[in-house]
Amino acid sequence: MRLDRNFANGCFIDAASDELIAVTNPATEAVIAHVTGATPAEAIAAVDAAAAAQKGWRKLPSAERAVYLHKLADALTECAPAIGAALALESGKSVADATNEAIYAGQITRYHAEWARRIEGEVIPSDTPDENLVLHREPIGVVACLIPFNYPVYTFMRKVAPALIAGNTVVVRPSNNTPTSAFEIARAVEKAGLPAGVVNILAMNHATAEALCTHPKVGMITLTGSVGAGRKVLEYCKANIAKPSLELGGKTPAIIEADADLEKAARDLVASKTTHCGQLCTAIERVYVQESVHDRFVALLKKHMSAVESGDRSEQPALMGPLVNDASRQSIHGMVERAIAAGATLETGGRLPQGKGFFYPATLLSNCRQDMEIIQEETFGPIMPVVKYRTLDEALEMANDHQFGLSSVLYTENYRSAMKIANGIEAGELYVNRTPADPYQGFHAGWKRSGLGGDDGKHGMLEFTQTRLVVMKY
Repeated sequence: MRLDRNFANGCFIDAASDELIAVTNPATEAVIAHVTGATPAEAIAAVDAAAAAQKGWRKLPSAERAVYLHKLADALTECAPAIGAALALESGKSVADATNEAIYAGQITRYHAEWARRIEGEVIPSDTPDENLVLHREPIGVVACLIPFNYPVYTFMRKVAPALIAGNTVVVRPSNNTPTSAFEIARAVEKAGLPAGVVNILAMNHATAEALCTHPKVGMITLTGSVGAGRKVLEYCKANIAKPSLELGGKTPAIIEADADLEKAARDLVASKTTHCGQLCTAIERVYVQESVHDRFVALLKKHMSAVESGDRSEQPALMGPLVNDASRQSIHGMVERAIAAGATLETGGRLPQGKGFFYPATLLSNCRQDMEIIQEETFGPIMPVVKYRTLDEALEMANDHQFGLSSVLYTENYRSAMKIANGIEAGELYVNRTPADPYQGFHAGWKRSGLGGDDGKHGMLEFTQTRLVVMKY
């Protein structure tokens, strides 16, 4: 059986304890690997190694750091089959999807490498005639990167690449559900020849994670995860006033106007809700449908949701794969049952399947209300609740009546409707006539409890910098 060791200061290290973290294939429930759990002392040593390496890394011209990142992008692409094979086993994704994720990770690495000559400061006019104000952009130092289970390879480089190009070094904690792909990335780091200590990757329990995140040399913690995890990170940040960057929960609303292309909207929404079994931060989580087309649209959703079949994607890639674990499945099923008890109508799905694997069927609920748990809380699974509305103002009010504000969707052919929602939606993103896809040249940032800071694009890269104002009298 596969056994992975942690990667720190440029090499795979021998375990300091007997702790092993079991990795389970969620499609079969079989244990497919073990990884060594880092001790607090090992996490502290990794931070010290990263801090030492950062002194030299930050002094390299950014163009030279870019050369390393381009080499890493090449290595990720070359290693994509191995990374994809590991990711497919630990996540339940198809090999093709998992391999493509590794290729996309190489692409976002190359994108951030190209910021090398574009990390710009400012010259600011002074009120004094013989004085210049110069604002510099500088690296923060050591960044702790906490990676989720759902897209662990892409999110790894989504955080690491901009941190590195800005002159930081990193200590990465992969999800304990999906760590083996991270250690395949470590092999790509070795292949690319990055200086020792610039990228460190350690699997760990919560106690060791606290030792990592509260280390005084950690200047920033970046997380993609739940609101609860975000609150924990904010507690960690308080220890040394580290900078947080948090992408947290989402409850993406989709507003369907009467003039929308209903067939396209239904296909798009179902694809969004069933990709990786709905385990996406920006997947459609609630649907608001104009009353004149409500029944017709629900029928379309039911047709497409009913056609989705679940199963082991290693055998049939076209199937919808599993949830991450049984706790997630039981939580989702409980939400569905409570929604039905509260008056929702089960159109399709909603039943726990028999047999191995953490599968859950594509589930459609109609006759939902704004005050229901299924509308207010993130499911992170293949559950689609539908609410009827009369006017666009009413739909906008319900879409905004929420704790989350990560992404949002509108289907309409009326530009006035599009502008009303674009100017009024309380979310970091709006997608018009399509579902979310997080273009890496944009800026993926949440409002409300969906996060602080953000990822992607120029603004995502600048998250990993701090400023220094130089006031020059002459």
